Amino acid sequence: MATLYLIRHGQASFGKANYDQLSDTGWEQGRVLGRWLADKVTPTAVFSGDLQRHQETVAAITEGYGQALPDLQMNAGFNEFDHEAVVHAFKPEWADREVMARDLAQHPKPARAFQLAFVEAVQRWVSGDYASEYAESWADFQTRVLAALDDAIANAGGGDVLVASSGGPISVAVQSLLGLDDRRALALNEVITNTSVTRILFSGRRRNLAVFNNYAHLEDAAPELVTFR
Repeated sequence: MATLYLIRHGQASFGKANYDQLSDTGWEQGRVLGRWLADKVTPTAVFSGDLQRHQETVAAITEGYGQALPDLQMNAGFNEFDHEAVVHAFKPEWADREVMARDLAQHPKPARAFQLAFVEAVQRWVSGDYASEYAESWADFQTRVLAALDDAIANAGGGDVLVASSGGPISVAVQSLLGLDDRRALALNEVITNTSVTRILFSGRRRNLAVFNNYAHLEDAAPELVTFR
């Protein structure tokens, strides 16, 4: 059987004007992962979503890997859901960043307050009760992620494949493999570490989850690099 290495992107730039770019920590996480993969995997294909943080994660992995990897193939099916649209449907007033910043500043722990609101917003989206309010429903998101997974496996070239994606798509992939309900899938998303590796064994239509959310490469190299956001 071949292996698909499903990798969450490195730490993005939360709070910056461009969240989608990797932070300095994110770049180092990717390089560490590349060094870890170098003596373990010779991929025949490399995929990512088309978000900047996905592409930069592959670039950082390549730096650490120390030699050329197969040409990157981008598939928007591996992109994260639109978290801003999900939050704004829950709290329309937060479409104004100044209002959101003012509201969060009233809490002793603004980051924690945002996280709690985000969890509620995602639960509302996943419920399906308000699907018409979203450009992409939870069901549509699941469908496009699994289609991207099928495409990567079909075009793996008969060997192992690397895929740089995000926490949401990784959760959906694992949900499908283990038959989890939506609540458990959401719980997975909360613990997926930046540049963690989830391994899926595949042969034809057979697929099995071998490893979930492995970040031993970070723990071994520099535990301070372990981040969840």
